[in-house]
Amino acid sequence: MTSGEIIGRIVAVIIGYCFGMILMGYLIGKSKNIDLTKVGSGNVGSTNTMRNLGVPAGLITLLWDCTKCIVAVVFVWLTFHRFFEDTNIYMVYAGLGTVLGHDFPCYMHFKGGKGVASTLGFIIALFPIGVPIPAVIFIAIVAITRYVSLGSIIGVLSFAAEMIVFALCDVKSVTDRFQGRELTEVLVICCFVSALSIALHHANIKRLLSGNENKFSFHPETRA
Repeated sequence: MTSGEIIGRIVAVIIGYCFGMILMGYLIGKSKNIDLTKVGSGNVGSTNTMRNLGVPAGLITLLWDCTKCIVAVVFVWLTFHRFFEDTNIYMVYAGLGTVLGHDFPCYMHFKGGKGVASTLGFIIALFPIGVPIPAVIFIAIVAITRYVSLGSIIGVLSFAAEMIVFALCDVKSVTDRFQGRELTEVLVICCFVSALSIALHHANIKRLLSGNENKFSFHPETRA
């Protein structure tokens, strides 16, 4: 790997990180004088936003949290194709940066969201073939149990698993774009993104095991 390729990866992560730090739920809450980090689960993602600020705010947050990864990836593609013949690997690093920016925004003491929606954006932008299985699993689990956290955990886990299967089975939409070392990098990043989201659900996992996890509802929580 040349120094230019290393620098390209670092710059792509930084670009993604900057987009990832734009936390729509937090900004909407602030506009209504509500600090999402201090209500409900304390999370700035779409679920806590919907519970405390209502369905429209939650949907807007969900849409942006997915879209910002796509925006970052497109931005890197438009910028990097002038310097690199193949920009695919840099787009993946931009996606990684976006998830990191969402999860660990520096201006919030590195305490952001749990990365589920931004991970979905990561999948849509970079590996659309990987969307159906995690999406179906997520919807089915939430519909049956009403536990968004459980659906999220199993959904992102299934993404990591299917990416490994795609590589082993030589699925062309993946292996035609990434080969050799780059394919290994991609698999490591995909597994890392999935593992990170699961790790950030540690409190939810404890509540699930103890039977105290909150179930999903379309109605905002009542505040005194």
